[in-house]
Amino acid sequence: MLWKKLIEGKVQSDTLWQGLANRRGWTKYLFRQILTSNEVQKTHEFYRSLYPKIMRDIDQIETNWRTGNFQIEKIQCRSQNSKGVYCLQYDDEKIISGLRDNTIKIWDRKTLECTKVLTGHNGSVLCLQYDEKVIVTGSSDSTVRVWNVKTGELINTLLHHCEAVLHLRFCDGTMVTCSKDRSIAVWQMNSSTDITIRRVLVGHRAAVNVVDFDEKYIVSASGDRTIKVWDTTTCEFVRTLLGHKRGIACLQYRDKIVVSGSSDNTIRIWDIECGACLRILEGHDELVRCIRFDSKRIVSGAYDGKIKVWDLVAALDPRSQSSLCIRTLTEHTGRVFRLQFDEFQIVSSSHDDTILCFNFLNDSPTTDDATTTTTTPMHSTS
Repeated sequence: MLWKKLIEGKVQSDTLWQGLANRRGWTKYLFRQILTSNEVQKTHEFYRSLYPKIMRDIDQIETNWRTGNFQIEKIQCRSQNSKGVYCLQYDDEKIISGLRDNTIKIWDRKTLECTKVLTGHNGSVLCLQYDEKVIVTGSSDSTVRVWNVKTGELINTLLHHCEAVLHLRFCDGTMVTCSKDRSIAVWQMNSSTDITIRRVLVGHRAAVNVVDFDEKYIVSASGDRTIKVWDTTTCEFVRTLLGHKRGIACLQYRDKIVVSGSSDNTIRIWDIECGACLRILEGHDELVRCIRFDSKRIVSGAYDGKIKVWDLVAALDPRSQSSLCIRTLTEHTGRVFRLQFDEFQIVSSSHDDTILCFNFLNDSPTTDDATTTTTTPMHSTS
């Protein structure tokens, strides 16, 4: 059963293998004892042939990302008053979105039907994050609201910011929010009903558009063209990252790397420890509004309506002179406001009042079941 143990080890240690196991349905054949002699014979052959199938799947997914082969699903939000989906987060069961019409809508991943509408905000829902217990939302009504993720009931309303709450992140009992009022609030989350301010960070000279953090650093970016780094434990200021020519609209921080997008139409990759800009990515025609990255790729969305996929590994190699934009997706008809992605898909939302799901896990794409996008190569400057 060496093949079985090899596959189980990969599934336990690698998110790509884990995701494939769930999506392809072969999880039920793993991590269990063989029961009958007939099954022994069947499973030996099964595991031996399964491994090369998985490798082919993995190669195909990578090819689909690079060639722009995907199946697309569209959720038409049909907002009553004002159109636009400002924020979203998804998992295998649902997509939760925050809309310009002041509502939070929850969608079923399989049927794409709206299963719940949460009302309570008096302004556009600009940011959100959820876990297995709560959804936390920030709005242009200056409030942060906490909802029960299962029932949709409003649990708590946090009043601190005096202008729109533009972004928030929470993890392990800490939440960080930022606002058009130029401040960053660090909150202690003891429970969904017991949330108190620990510290307010001031220093930005314009709206703070985005925050991210881990156990070491809080990172914030502002319309004042700067990224500021703060110590998560002490909340003391650490350093400023300078380089963008105009305000910064989005960033993500993980593993000592910060990737930011700006209204100067560029994306910058930074080393958080020394503050150096490692690479500038050029290609978007308007403000870069949302950005996410993993160990392989950066995916960005902009006011030009385009989503671009970039080669992060090549971008981090100072010797690389190749075109770093792998693909440009042009399916949205309005500004791209938010996106999230994993090894198999991109889920994005837009001013066009839609949520699009790009699925790159299709077995043998044809012109009937996949969309192919074409793009001229975009060049980066380091």
